Amino acid sequence: MRVIDSSGWLEFFVDGPLAGKYGNYLSKAGKIVTPTIVLYEVYKKIRRERSEEEALMAAAQIQKTHLVPLTESIALAAADISLEYRLAMADSIVYATALSHRAQLISSDADFARLSNVTYLARE
Repeated sequence: MRVIDSSGWLEFFVDGPLAGKYGNYLSKAGKIVTPTIVLYEVYKKIRRERSEEEALMAAAQIQKTHLVPLTESIALAAADISLEYRLAMADSIVYATALSHRAQLISSDADFARLSNVTYLARE
């Protein structure tokens, strides 16, 4: 199982320099766990910077994965993670979701680079 952070989905959808690498991780939607906050972040950014139609297409692609809502246990774990690693709320929720599902987190967000259970894809 793996979690693709918002940075990865956005890189893929806008065909950024790391789109191919993320495409390899995204090739099996059934093995991807997606926190609903990632759906929110990706939809919002694409809608703001591109169009509603593109945002809806991105959301439809994300919805093919296993969407995970913010549960009480993930929320509490995320709060602890935020305090321990000084992560923002959304990042803490993403990391807590990955840990709760024993999933590898794939991201280009530098805030995750130093954490365990993370595959960090640095932007060139």
